[in-house]
Amino acid sequence: METGYYHSPAGTWEINAHQGAVTKIALCEAGKTDAESSNDPVIQQAIRQLSEYFAGKRQSFELPLSISGTAFQEKVWDALQQIPYGETISYAQLAQAVGNPKACRAVGSANGKNPIAIVIPCHRVIASDGTLGGYAYGLDIKKDLLGIEKDKEDSHFR
Repeated sequence: METGYYHSPAGTWEINAHQGAVTKIALCEAGKTDAESSNDPVIQQAIRQLSEYFAGKRQSFELPLSISGTAFQEKVWDALQQIPYGETISYAQLAQAVGNPKACRAVGSANGKNPIAIVIPCHRVIASDGTLGGYAYGLDIKKDLLGIEKDKEDSHFR
């Protein structure tokens, strides 16, 4: 497995790749940010695309992904990738999209276990009442990621 790091306005993201596909993108814990980054082509491609995303110049990702979870989690992660850039859906709408309208909590749990942040846009899922809901990396980062996508000047990442 190869590991690379992307230093974004939101913090440093660890990117893992194996056999030519991205397997993980996650915000690093403190202390891991000084590690040397791999020159693996897939990692470099992910770094370039994340940089373009944070600059507001990329709306979709073109990366080979390799993820594994339960069948339900994978169904949720596939559905997340169908949410258009700059749009949000509720956990209830996501549950409906995966064919299990009463599974809002299970959808929320699968959403929280998404191994490839930003590229699989779990940040685009909000509560039915329009509030942000939760986010593994904190609501400030979720708000700012949505701000990038809605081209808001108040995004801290601009």
